[in-house]
Amino acid sequence: MVAMGHDQEARSTPRTTAQVVDGVGPRLRTLRQRQDVTLAALAERTGISVSTLSRLESGQRKPTLELLLPLAQAYQVPLDDLVGAPQTGDPRVHLKPEQHGDRVVVPLTRRTGGVRSFKQLFPPNSPGGEPSLRTHEGYEWLYVLSGRLRLLLGEHDLDLGPGEVAEFDTHTPHWIGNVTDQVTEVLCLYGPQGERAHVRSRPAS
Repeated sequence: MVAMGHDQEARSTPRTTAQVVDGVGPRLRTLRQRQDVTLAALAERTGISVSTLSRLESGQRKPTLELLLPLAQAYQVPLDDLVGAPQTGDPRVHLKPEQHGDRVVVPLTRRTGGVRSFKQLFPPNSPGGEPSLRTHEGYEWLYVLSGRLRLLLGEHDLDLGPGEVAEFDTHTPHWIGNVTDQVTEVLCLYGPQGERAHVRSRPAS
């Protein structure tokens, strides 16, 4: 029998959505106090008002991705740590969000070769500045889960919404960004040597 600490036991116990949301405020307050940061200093770092931060910590304001993303960046912690998300799936694979520039990237597979999968969160209006198209080895498949994604692909300028898919050879000059005021959530498959996802056509009726 393996003994669990209080935090492990809490994470292993199923929780309702309301319980998860209710736990965010106290977790944010504890994290801020551990790092010895004032609300005013945190407001300056994140661009979130002192009153909103105070209401978040007291539970009077519901946490959203728009609020949690800059807080995770300011505290230099994964989003999972802010919401106390339980470990899921294969216990050998820990799906920890990673910061890649403005984006939050959650690796869904840990394989070293072949097609890899990611979930990506694009903050509002990111990346900033003028689009700069680039090329590299590989083949990419994108599926928009929520929000809107702008894809510049060669001479094409595409606006992708929820449920829409794009796939392309990454040797083609491309740029991907979110030009809206909402977070955009994307599922991505990427083959570093140009491997494609295998799509089976619907059989003829």
